[in-house]
Formats: sequence, C-alpha cells, structure tokens
Amino acid sequence: MNVELLITLVILVVAIVLFITEWIRPDVVGLGVVLSLMLTGVISVEAGLAGFSNKAVISIGALFIVGGAVFHTGLANVFAVQIIRLAGGDEKRLLLVLMVSVSFAGSFISSTGTVALLLPAMMSLSNRLNIPPSRLLIPVAYSALLGGTVTLIATPPNVIASDALIAAGYSGLSFFSFTPLGVVLVGAGIVYMMLFGEKLLPSRVAQTDVQKVETPEQLFDIYNLPERMFRIQITADSKLAGLTVSEARLRSDYGLNIVRIQRRSAGNNGGFNIGKREVITHIEPERVFQVGDVLIVQGDVEAVQNASQALDADFMATETVGQKDIITSEIGIAEIMLRPRSELLGKTIREVNFASSYHVTVLAIKRHNSEIITDIKDVPLRLGDMMIVQGAWGDIFAMKKRRHDFVVMGEPEAEQLGAFSRTDRAPLVMVLLILMIALIALNILELTTASMLVALLMVLTGCVTMDEAYRSIDWKSIMLIAGILPMSTALEQVGIITLVSESVVSILGAYGPIAVLAGLFVMGLSFTLVLSNTATAVLLMPVALFTANAMDVQPQAYAMAIAVSASLAFISPISTPVTTLIMTPGNYRFKDFMKIGVPLTVLLTIISLILLPLMWGI
Repeated sequence: MNVELLITLVILVVAIVLFITEWIRPDVVGLGVVLSLMLTGVISVEAGLAGFSNKAVISIGALFIVGGAVFHTGLANVFAVQIIRLAGGDEKRLLLVLMVSVSFAGSFISSTGTVALLLPAMMSLSNRLNIPPSRLLIPVAYSALLGGTVTLIATPPNVIASDALIAAGYSGLSFFSFTPLGVVLVGAGIVYMMLFGEKLLPSRVAQTDVQKVETPEQLFDIYNLPERMFRIQITADSKLAGLTVSEARLRSDYGLNIVRIQRRSAGNNGGFNIGKREVITHIEPERVFQVGDVLIVQGDVEAVQNASQALDADFMATETVGQKDIITSEIGIAEIMLRPRSELLGKTIREVNFASSYHVTVLAIKRHNSEIITDIKDVPLRLGDMMIVQGAWGDIFAMKKRRHDFVVMGEPEAEQLGAFSRTDRAPLVMVLLILMIALIALNILELTTASMLVALLMVLTGCVTMDEAYRSIDWKSIMLIAGILPMSTALEQVGIITLVSESVVSILGAYGPIAVLAGLFVMGLSFTLVLSNTATAVLLMPVALFTANAMDVQPQAYAMAIAVSASLAFISPISTPVTTLIMTPGNYRFKDFMKIGVPLTVLLTIISLILLPLMWGI
C-alpha cells in the first residue's frame, strides 16, 4: 500500500467519523477534507479547488435561488393551502391527497423546503380534525423524499449523477430520465402507506398535546408559563432606576429573563400604547429603566426575590401574570422550530443575541424527548428544537421570512401577516419555473445554463432580491459538495476507486450485471444511514462508473442506482433533514422509522432493481 493511498484512506475514515458523530459541522468537514488532500500533496491545488467550479455545485446553487423565489413570493404557500382544501376531513383521503401533492411538489422544489412549508399547516390541520400529528408527518416526509426520484432537478444526488456521467465522457441524464422509475416508486410508496404503512403509524394523542396547540392561549397554559412569570416594580429608591438593561445584569446575575416592560407614557417609544401605559416588548440592551416601570420577568421565584431585595425593587408577589398580560392583538407567543440548515444550530440564545436580533424573547425550549427547558440562556440549540417565543406579532411572523433558520408554527394566515412580501410576483415565478423546466426537458439548454439563467431572471424581475437570493442558497450544502468532490478525484488517483470496483465485480460479477447493480444499490442505502444523500452520491458515483465500465454496461443505470438509493432515506430519522424536521412535532421514536421505513425500503429496492435493467437494457 503506497503512502498516498494510506493518507487518502485515513482522511476518508476521519471524515466519515466526523459526519456520523457531527462533532464538527459537515461543511467544515468538507473544507477540511479538501485542505488535507492539498496539504499532504495527494492532489494538486488546482484539483482541490475544482469542486468550487464544478457544474453540479453551480447548478445546485442556482436551483436554491429559484426555490427561494418560489417561497418568498408565496407561490409555495398557495400550493400548500390548496392541498389542505382538497384533503377534506377524512384521514384516508387526507393521506392520499397529501402524499400525491407533496411528492409532486418534491419533484420540483427541495424536499426539506416542501416539508418545512407544510409543517405549520399540518399541525393546525391535525388540531382541527383531531388527528394526531404522528399520523400525518411520516407520510408527508416520505412523499417529499420520493418526489426526489422523479426529475433531474428534484435533489442534489440526481444532479451529481448527471454531471459525473458527463465529466466521464458519457451522455448525461435528461430532465425526465428519472421519471419512469420515480413515478412508479411514488405510486408504490403511496399504495404501501395506504394499505400497510398507515396501520403502523403511531397515535400518540396524549404525548402530542404541546404540538397540537393552535392558539397562543393554549401555549401559555401548556408550557406552564404563569408559574415562572412575576412582576417587579422599579421604585424611586431602586438601584435599577436609570440603569440600562445590560447594566442591570438581571439575566447574568440572577437568571431572570425580561419579557416586557410596562411604563406610564403618553408617547410611543418602541412599544404599544394601552390606555395610559406603554408596553415595551423590544428589550434592547441599551434601554433605560425608569421609576415606575413594571417589569414582567421570567425565572425562579427565589431568583426574583433575591433580585428584588438586592436591587431595592418591589416584588409584586400578589399580582399574578395572566394571559392578558402576555397575549393581546398586538403581542403574543408562538412556537418556532429550527430548520436543518439554520445558522443557530449549536449556538446558545446568549451567543446569538436572540432578543436583539429578532426582537422576541425565548421563554422555553422543548425537545423531541418531551423535555421542556426553561433555563435556556446557555443551552446549545439542536435540530428539531421547538422554542416558544414572545413578542410583537409583526416580529414573530417576520421570522417566517428567515426560511433558512425557522419554521413558525401556528396558523394565522401568513400572507395577511406579511410573511410573503411580493405575492404579485407569484404568477411570474410560475412562468419562469415552467420556462426552466422546458429549456432543460427539450435539451435547449443544459441544466447549469438554464438554472443560472432563470435564477438571474428571478432577481432581475424582482421576484427575489439579491440579498434574499444569497440567503436562499444552502451554503452548507454547497461547501460540503465542493469540499467532498475532490475526495472523489483523490480516491481515483490513488487507486481506491479501482480497488473497490474490482472487489464489487469480483464478488458479484459472476452473477451478472444485475447482481452488481443490486450491490451498488445496497451500498448506497447503507451509506445514507450514516451520511447525507449528497455525500453518498459524491463518494459512490465514481465507483458506479468504474464498475459499469468493468461490466461493460450502460453507466447511466449504475449512476441512477446510486442517486435513487441515496434518496430512499426512510429508515433513520437522522439520515436526512426531512425526517429530522418532523421528529419533534410528531413525537416520533427511532423505532417508528424502522418499523415503517424498512419494509418500504425493501419494496422500493426490489422495484428499482427490476425497472433499472429494463430502462437501460442491462
């Protein structure tokens, strides 16, 4: 074994361990991989940086912008509303309409975006129809993943497969190359869920109460907020008078969270006038306390007593905090869920200056193990965390616009509350989306050119601003793909790809090309249990092409096998952001995905291994 081969294997193994453990963010791991390969001389600097100019990376980035315009103009929301209207109140019919509609949407926009968009509506619908969310969310997530097998642009592995074929000198995959197989897989998935999977879905009504709530008043009671909220009045002798919020150090010294300030005022100073009193919900660090201010604080009663005594403030113990103090037509509370690519993951409320950045106060965090955390200032945020926030309704629903970070739960109409600012551009976005599909499907332009053109048109026509376009791009995915692609080059250069391909052929080759196809498919399924579908596609695509060449079969069949197997991530809730996103709202357990996902995966694998040889003449 030569030195370069050994170095490459070590880097690969370390990267896989880091991907599995998530000790380091995946995009950082990707950049670490390419830098390690360049520093050790396994690949040249030019080869290492080639990933950033790869057509797949550019195409995926442009498609993120197109998807961003679909969301920002409310076009996706219109689609979601129509799904709900068609579904009706019958659970069987609801499942059928949802699965058909979501798989269709997932064929053209990202599966994660589709599920994130529908999640608040699903929770509200669950409450209105008295159907546990656990009966709805797995079918929705699985449908979105199945939609990724239908078209070329549906998911990054499909794009990676096509570009890998072209780079190797073969014909790429067309827009509808996946469609015959994808449509059958979607149909089989729906039939399975309607006949068998539906019986395996859990019904945990008692455990989903927190998730089923629709009104702020219910949230107030369910999170036991009154038990941790108290009033403190600043008297003339109080040490708080004249201090700023940051100087008072109520949070750092006493663990108290200021929810709002009520002050006698005839004017408006950043709050809302209620009679002769002003309610201030924007608790900026520089805001100055005044004599007579009544603070509603959140924390332990002992901490409130200690703070009141130390600061000579009046603890108004007999005046309890009720719903009307926290919830009005102008201010309220809501549940906010973190998205899979949120920039807040791994950070604490204190580190991100949550109150200053978003003008809302985090009152509690609920995790999928039903743990409710109220001492939240130093708790690192995790994927799937549900935060209950308090603030002005306008500020709460402004968080809807930060789609890469948050999912705002509850069902006040998003459009009426200003979540979508350019709804008049929605028809134009539809036209441009159809244009892109036509350009690619009719082979007028290749995917990279068509997606870049339409993304630019989205910006030029005002469907999305340039800043929003940048925010629409999942930079973590882009950096991950760009960093991992050179690993494929390194694996090929040092001979590992050849070694793996020869091993696959020597073990399965005697049983024919279909057996080899099956081996690659199972390999793809196995990798997605521990790696993202994107990383799986990048690492295994060279193996598929070399193996196809060794077996003298159509390489498109083997490339498609890897892309499709990477999309069938049904077994583990942590193998894809789509299933991780529904874990908390559905109160699911790991075994739920195993119980429903294993039979579905086996069924779809058998179908794929029958159809792929027929499609490509193996």
